[in-house]
Amino acid sequence: MSSPTLRPIKRALISVFDKSGLEALAQALMRHGIEVISTGGTAKALKEMGVAVTDVAQVTGFPEIMDGRVKTLHPKIHGGLLAMRDKPAHLDAMQTHGIAGIDLLVCNLYPFEETMARGAAFDEIVETIDIGGPAMIRAASKNHEHVCVLVQPQDYDDLIAELDAHQGHVGGTLRRKLAATAFARTAAYDTLIAQWLESGAGADNARAPQRLSVTGTLKQSLRYGENPHQSAAFYVTHDRRYGVATAEQLCGKELSYNNINDTDAAYELVAEFNPDTHAAVAIIKHANPCGVALADNLADAYRLALRCDPVSAFGGIVAVNRPLDGAAAAEIAKIFTEVVIAPDADDEARAIMAQKKNLRLLIAGGLPNPQEPGMTLRTVAGGFLVQTRDSGRVSGEHMRCVTKRQPTAQEMADLAFAFMVCKHVKSNAIVYAKDLATAGIGAGQMNRRDSSRIAALRAAEAAEQAGLAHSLAHGSVVASDAFFPFADGLIAAAEAGATAVIQPGGSIRDEEVIAAADERGLAMIFTGMRHFRH
Repeated sequence: MSSPTLRPIKRALISVFDKSGLEALAQALMRHGIEVISTGGTAKALKEMGVAVTDVAQVTGFPEIMDGRVKTLHPKIHGGLLAMRDKPAHLDAMQTHGIAGIDLLVCNLYPFEETMARGAAFDEIVETIDIGGPAMIRAASKNHEHVCVLVQPQDYDDLIAELDAHQGHVGGTLRRKLAATAFARTAAYDTLIAQWLESGAGADNARAPQRLSVTGTLKQSLRYGENPHQSAAFYVTHDRRYGVATAEQLCGKELSYNNINDTDAAYELVAEFNPDTHAAVAIIKHANPCGVALADNLADAYRLALRCDPVSAFGGIVAVNRPLDGAAAAEIAKIFTEVVIAPDADDEARAIMAQKKNLRLLIAGGLPNPQEPGMTLRTVAGGFLVQTRDSGRVSGEHMRCVTKRQPTAQEMADLAFAFMVCKHVKSNAIVYAKDLATAGIGAGQMNRRDSSRIAALRAAEAAEQAGLAHSLAHGSVVASDAFFPFADGLIAAAEAGATAVIQPGGSIRDEEVIAAADERGLAMIFTGMRHFRH
């Protein structure tokens, strides 16, 4: 363990790309009589602040070369950072070679992440891969018993307070904490570079890399996880996918772990539907949709989605694929809703949502691209599973009618809609739909027949609550995320009133299922694509 020993800060090396907070730090260093050495643009900025600065080239006796690629990679720099002040052999080496100790390193890195995110050319991105910075940071962090390292402006205040409290000295507890932060920073930096080279610089994307690292930046410490006895936090990555990670929260209390998880599920679902074609609304409860609908406007889409399961919708999450307007906001505000997420919202909608004390309105800034390549990750004991995002979707050429009766044009539209919704329902998944709105959803059951029956029950209950004479499943279509292994699930759908079915096909009992559909006059489409979701 690092000792609590206070170490004096006599000499500092500052080399930063991000110069925010630099003036306050420089003033503190001057206040405590700390000598400053620096490089290039940082030295220029410090001199303009009135700081006496020694250029690194004066220390090394060697000029910057190769367009600045080589400037701090020198024994007089790394020796000053790595020397152990309590080891005589190190002190002798310093004296022999004219190396002065560096007690404080302030260094942040070239903006690789930002350059990559804005889609810069390959050569420009390569030039923002910092070499000297990480090398110095790792050296100072390794030697944190004697050297203090700062890699982010948000830690400057802690150092300044420590210097002021201890007359220019820094304790071992802070040095160790800052060293941990520094190693995490260089690890994340290198991870993103490796990911970029693997994915976008001619690597074989079908090959799983031998070593895979993941990195994220803390966005929010959460009150607890799925349950109050679990701790949790929300980290964001650098892939800039619109959703909860990019969202601005306009009102309401702090988001919980479950809120974030459910909101992500809702927004990914509505993003499947083109906002230029239809207004889409999804209502989510426990990561499963309890109602989804398309319409000409968001208010109508919400009413149709709510009708599917108004009981489960209470306390749910609502996602929309268009900017939220006042009419839709007024409808949503009629029942208790935890979160509403939208690409944007007009002033009337914002005012309505702000009146709901506990409702959170999130403005994501855009819709995620449902067909954009990406990876998902799930932990298991001792490791994690990685897979590509389920961006698969079926179109006309993939849909093969296998029954005597062909589906009508309206049935085909509903089948495509239902199968898209089914992709976002936990397996085993069954979705009834009619007129581009869900009529009943059965999720997460151990067998497909029970999912079908639960969806039919929901459709009947919803119709009764709406005062309708027939179940919402009457005249509907039904989608299954995987093949029917037996005819019983399809028969349950027919008994509920469904007239057409869409499923992947591929069961050894496909002929039995097709015969059951023909016997009941159902049209059935095979897609050849499964959408398991666990």
